[in-house]
Amino acid sequence: MIDLHTHSLFSDGELVPAEHLRRVQVLGYRAVAITDHADSSNLDFIIPRIAQAAADLNRHSPTRLIAGIELTHVPPEMAAELVARARGLGAGIVVGHGETVAEPVIPGTNRAFIEAGVDILAHPGLISRKDVALAAEKGVLLELSGRKGHCLTNGHVAALARECGAKLAVCADAHGPGDFLTAEAAERIALGAGLDRDEYARLRDNMETIAFRNSSAS
Repeated sequence: MIDLHTHSLFSDGELVPAEHLRRVQVLGYRAVAITDHADSSNLDFIIPRIAQAAADLNRHSPTRLIAGIELTHVPPEMAAELVARARGLGAGIVVGHGETVAEPVIPGTNRAFIEAGVDILAHPGLISRKDVALAAEKGVLLELSGRKGHCLTNGHVAALARECGAKLAVCADAHGPGDFLTAEAAERIALGAGLDRDEYARLRDNMETIAFRNSSAS
């Protein structure tokens, strides 16, 4: 089990990184990314602290902690600049907060984050076929979300991803202990969105590739 989109108390989550990591250890996770909400005001505060926690905790944990960030409600014109800044600060996973139907995200955000080369476009809502095709071209994973509200368009995302050859991820968008997905729950989300088991196996491979692409990094 791997999850690449979760939140700690460095944004609107509930747990410090150590407890966050321990909670998923007992669920058998191989890796988890903490991707707290950020814009230009707090990137430089969050990323180094999560990176330090990852460096410390990964010496003692069978579950790998990855320092990440979720760029959230930023103007589309700032997407490329902030993605580059996040990577420069040490973010191992950069998530773009997509155009979920549950929040008033600025139109054009999906396209801007895909063009900027985020690793994952979270809860992309009623994403266009054109943007899904671009995600396929650029290797951006589209999220099937386990979170209430954001999950309403999972079927739409999965169908267009199949049509266009885009890669997918299943993530909890966890904010507290009750949100972490078991392996069984993650599979149900994928199958419920319309994937078959072979497609789900490829999805897991996609997530593992990103999680362990630089196994020496925090």
